[in-house]
Amino acid sequence: MTITEATDNDLRKLIFERDKVIVKFVDESCPICKTLEPAFARLAADPAYTDIMFVRMHAKENPVSSKEVKLTGTPFFATYRNGTLRDCGIISTEEGVKEILVRLK
Repeated sequence: MTITEATDNDLRKLIFERDKVIVKFVDESCPICKTLEPAFARLAADPAYTDIMFVRMHAKENPVSSKEVKLTGTPFFATYRNGTLRDCGIISTEEGVKEILVRLK
């Protein structure tokens, strides 16, 4: 599956259209965000996660969504199930992303 770029307006719609969504909030000045990008793309393409929609949002450009998840820095991940925020936090490793995905399953 591909990674969907989203805005504040898009996210509301996406989390109600799909049962499971993971959102990666990034910032252009965040080196860890760039380092994690290949891993996030690999996980999005992994057949084990085809039931999860992968979304990327730019934190500064989407203040409403950033505030809703109480974003404290980047890379910040949030998961939604059936339109409800389930889990969120700063994650800086591929293993950490996998752990949040397992909890979403």
